[in-house]
Amino acid sequence: MSLELRKHIEEIVSLTDEEFEYINRHFKLKQLKKHQYLIQADEQVKTIYFVISGLLKATFNDLNGKEYIIQFAMENWWISDFQAFYNNVKSITNISCIENVELLSISKEDLDKICRENHKMEHFFRVKNSSGYVALQQRILSLLTTNPKERFEQFSRQYPRLGQRLSKTIIAAYLGISRETLSRLSAKTVI
Repeated sequence: MSLELRKHIEEIVSLTDEEFEYINRHFKLKQLKKHQYLIQADEQVKTIYFVISGLLKATFNDLNGKEYIIQFAMENWWISDFQAFYNNVKSITNISCIENVELLSISKEDLDKICRENHKMEHFFRVKNSSGYVALQQRILSLLTTNPKERFEQFSRQYPRLGQRLSKTIIAAYLGISRETLSRLSAKTVI
């Protein structure tokens, strides 16, 4: 079904054709339009998603209704409400489509099954989860210890293609700065 998925997995582990065909059978294709929700807060989350094409954002709304952007997911990234997925609790995040998206989904049951049956996949998902944890820790530390200019520069370096696909309003919200501050910071830099 997905050459993109196979290439993504094989960045970490090699698979025979038979292994990939078996693994691939556990994924389901899902397509959503721009502005549609993939996950909404207070839902059960039974799947994680691999992004084939498109762009999504995960957000959290506080008790006052203020929205915080937690993460983005574009091609070759994974997304879900991982707390809800792994702990079998209701979602606290919303995940919506910034662009039309094409995704591959896998259920917790099937993920556990392919990891149990194929240690290469167990290794693959351990590496992906570890990388995700490191990225999240870096994001938190950046929000806590850097000023707006440093956050903007870090974002521009880390995600050069992403800046072209997002509105400045969304980038500013992700960086925790005002739209005006972002405009001043980006005046000399093309994002």
